[in-house]
Amino acid sequence: MDLPSTTLNQTTEEYLTLQYHLFTPVYTLVLVFGLLGNLGALYYFIFKIKQKSPSNVYIINLAVADTLFLCTLPFRIHYHVNDSIWMFKDAMCRITGTIHFANIYISFTFMTCICVDRYIATVHPHTYLQLRNKAISTKVSAAVWLISGAFMLAVMLESPGVTEDMRCFENFTSDQWEHLAPYSSVSLIFGSLVPSVVILVCYPIVARRIGRINNNTARGARRIIYAILAITVLCFLPYHIVHLVYLMSRTVLQTKKFWTARRVTMALISLNSLLDPLLYYFATGHYRWRLKQLSFKKKRGVYSISNNL
Repeated sequence: MDLPSTTLNQTTEEYLTLQYHLFTPVYTLVLVFGLLGNLGALYYFIFKIKQKSPSNVYIINLAVADTLFLCTLPFRIHYHVNDSIWMFKDAMCRITGTIHFANIYISFTFMTCICVDRYIATVHPHTYLQLRNKAISTKVSAAVWLISGAFMLAVMLESPGVTEDMRCFENFTSDQWEHLAPYSSVSLIFGSLVPSVVILVCYPIVARRIGRINNNTARGARRIIYAILAITVLCFLPYHIVHLVYLMSRTVLQTKKFWTARRVTMALISLNSLLDPLLYYFATGHYRWRLKQLSFKKKRGVYSISNNL
């Protein structure tokens, strides 16, 4: 979560100007187009697809997580338009603030689940046929929500919420930060570092394995892989790297350059909810349309992997 120090070496005017001009347009763009894409994906995957594969289950949960995040954006937009002054109740600050930052880790976790599912299907197809059960992915998704929900509840109760200067999830004192640092450290390790390693290791292996097959089906599968890698590198990694530096060295936070990088990466990671519908698109319309033109022939393993993402 974003917990800047009160001793930042910049004026309040610079602080408010950057937040207004950066977050207001980015959040507005993400809200409008992200909501359309994710709600459309939920409708399609829930009501149009009768037999849901494990990856479909993870995609539905990813779209739900993105939609929850998008529901917090009107409050954040209102907050930044009004000079970063929180005008709602403290409870609403805790709820929306926690959901806002928890989405970073919940979305990344479900993307990792998709990655592991594709990895097993491609590298260990016989094992995948035995594990290819919607019940397993449903239980994994439920576990993610239960663990995340318990963690979010703890943060809501422990967070100072609205500060004396009417900031929401910002300008925490050193004592407040030290109290919340363990939660931030755990989320960084298990919600970002571990998933990053899994995605950056597993997906290149999957891409190389599929790359040996030269047909439209394999090329479609690679598009899905590259979409997830692109979202990871563009949206998630910059934020996680900056956040890691922040936790390891509090002194770096005192520079204006680092403070600006912190804000920019927060804006980048919000684009995740805008770009995820592209992943859904590759997994449904564009890719399924191409599959209809393919004859059902020899390489059934690749067909099954791609068609059931």
